[in-house]
Amino acid sequence: MKITIIVKPNRKKQSIKRDGNNFIIELKSQPIDNQANKELIEILSDYFKIPKKNIKIIAGANSRKKIIEIMKE
Repeated sequence: MKITIIVKPNRKKQSIKRDGNNFIIELKSQPIDNQANKELIEILSDYFKIPKKNIKIIAGANSRKKIIEIMKE
């Protein structure tokens, strides 16, 4: 399954909002040294209740708009 995510880093609290087929995710981490991407994968892992290894950023690793592939076993 592929989903489109809009990331908002450097926020006071974490949150996940669904906007149609897209997700808007607020992160506490700053987009420095891949910190925000790591936090994003952790949040998605908890949200979908799957291991982190099953979540992959396939486009937009350095962008706020990302395409994520989620592999359910």
